[in-house]
Amino acid sequence: MKFISWNIDSLNAGLTATSPRGQMTFGVLENLASMKPDVLALQETKLKETGPTKKHLEILGNLFPEYKIVWRSSCEPARKGYAGTMFLYKEEYTPEVEKAVISAPSTMDCEGRIITLEFENFYITEVYTPNAGDALKRLPERELWDDQYRDYLKTLDAKKPVIACGDYNVAHEEIDLKNPNSNRNSAGFTIQERTKFTELLDAGFTDTFRYKHGDVPERYTWWAQRSKTSKINNSGWRIDYWLVSNRIADKIEVSDMIDSGARQDHTPIILEINI
Repeated sequence: MKFISWNIDSLNAGLTATSPRGQMTFGVLENLASMKPDVLALQETKLKETGPTKKHLEILGNLFPEYKIVWRSSCEPARKGYAGTMFLYKEEYTPEVEKAVISAPSTMDCEGRIITLEFENFYITEVYTPNAGDALKRLPERELWDDQYRDYLKTLDAKKPVIACGDYNVAHEEIDLKNPNSNRNSAGFTIQERTKFTELLDAGFTDTFRYKHGDVPERYTWWAQRSKTSKINNSGWRIDYWLVSNRIADKIEVSDMIDSGARQDHTPIILEINI
């Protein structure tokens, strides 16, 4: 099966914006559609609480005919038009859909951050992990989130193998970002966040990219928009992941990034697995 995950940073902008960035985002979506994934996971959709509009569904239907769509948006008391996740999957499949509540701190359970699809032989779940925030103001809550999310994946894994993806908002090791020394106190590379990701892997999960590629350097999934040269200089971070239960790691065939051209921010990631 072929799975793709992407933090799209606003589905509405990707589908309807006429700006150069919006057109680049739409071009990436067209490329993903041409790859015909069994499942496409999107994070940071930023949709209203009511979800995709009629126009959004029409455009998605043209791009991804014969796919079903499930979505989850931020709702009160959380901020509106914030975070959010979506799955598109081939209509031949009939997975059970779960929009998990993990007893996360603050409003995190209301921010549309997790959707899980239960197939006969496995779970596929996506996450948009909360950022630790400016000046690390949200770091204590982020640590609690990481603990609850790890427990959630362990609960799934006790039932059947798990395939997990998304924007985890952490570069795990120094090799996972261009400038580790200047970012040790930056959100996404604190020792606290990195330790929590280690604890997640130690709970029985495999980082599929490293499993397939080893310690290959300078392979990233995100480049800051605020720096016009971040992608040109490949000054990036690897913060998007496909994880799998250790017991199915040997079934991985492909785990890699998908080229998104000149578009900065996140790039899609692909997993092909014999399951």
